[in-house]
Amino acid sequence: MSEMQQYDLNVILDPNLSESQLQTEKDAIAAQIKKFAGEVVNIDEWGNKRLAYEIRKQQEGYYIIYVLKLIADAPKAIESSLRLRDNVMRALVIRERPEWKTRRVVKREEAAASAD
Repeated sequence: MSEMQQYDLNVILDPNLSESQLQTEKDAIAAQIKKFAGEVVNIDEWGNKRLAYEIRKQQEGYYIIYVLKLIADAPKAIESSLRLRDNVMRALVIRERPEWKTRRVVKREEAAASAD
């Protein structure tokens, strides 16, 4: 079995969903993650936010960000299966890379050092 890596799953749902419909979509997302032996590390629900551009003639979307541990071939499968759902406006899986965090920390330290 492949090594598990950390990924971010960004999902934008239809902003007009009722609480029960929203829960149904969350359950479907959880089922897809479980189907591919994924592990949820963290869930960050942003709620309804304005979109940068219209999607399906909507100016808002319900954002949910998942931090997952998945095997290497699971992200594309999860992403494509979620895109088939009617209430999912966007789904994107991004591999979390430690060097991104390191660069941010280094830049902050450089900015703090130059400010002194």
